[in-house]
Amino acid sequence: MTRVAYQGAEGAFSEAAALTAYPDAETVGYATFHEVFEAVAGGAVHCGVVPVENSLAGSINQTYDLLLEHDLHVVGEVILRVQHCLVAPKGTRIEEVRRVISHPQALAQCDGFLARYHLEGVPVYDTAGAARQLAQHPEPGVAAIASRRAAERYGLEVLAEGIEDFEFNYTRFFVLATQERPRGEGPHKTSVVFALRQRLGHSPGGLLEVLQGFAEHRVNLTKLESRPRRDRPWSYVFYVDFEGHVEDPAPAQALLALLRRASFVKVLGSYPMAPNGA
Repeated sequence: MTRVAYQGAEGAFSEAAALTAYPDAETVGYATFHEVFEAVAGGAVHCGVVPVENSLAGSINQTYDLLLEHDLHVVGEVILRVQHCLVAPKGTRIEEVRRVISHPQALAQCDGFLARYHLEGVPVYDTAGAARQLAQHPEPGVAAIASRRAAERYGLEVLAEGIEDFEFNYTRFFVLATQERPRGEGPHKTSVVFALRQRLGHSPGGLLEVLQGFAEHRVNLTKLESRPRRDRPWSYVFYVDFEGHVEDPAPAQALLALLRRASFVKVLGSYPMAPNGA
């Protein structure tokens, strides 16, 4: 049976993403993103699923840093609709709730709901972990924000569903493995990370010059983001997603142009595009 690592407790959105990618898999939760990467790299699991960006909160910077540090391949992506619930021990009425525990991002995404009911948000490390903590150590007047799946897993009652401030709340996940996946059918994406040569790093148009090959070969960029380099102050690496597979003619030519102009390029992977990942 395929074993898939994710960060968090049972019922986490990351576990739901893992089961979306591998419905019949055995999911294995780890406390940190670093442990997920290590589990995949060390062979404890077949693959891992980690969040890379949220449609409201932006990129998960720790994931991008770990992608640069580890020699793993991105072999898939999952786009998951995130729907938050207010959950509490059975018999709790919403009028009794005064404090709500959850991951800081979940609390921020439900800020309007918390304000409307005059609830105090208390950050903890994980949404599903908050549900588990509440089930194991219930306190009067305390509820949690988590998924319906987490509520069912830990025997909690859903007091309110869909409490996020915006419906357009999606998280994108990468599927990680030690080996590349053979090219399949359908549209693909490719993710790479690169750095500018020193002469271009602080010159006008330097980034444009390095990316020129994508325009020349009509390859569409779907994401471009910079992150600080850890080995050189005030220098940056750039993460790029583009449409197509590295084996396709136009993306291959665009990537070759990037290799010629950048100081280094790391191909994170080419993978099937999620149905709603355009």
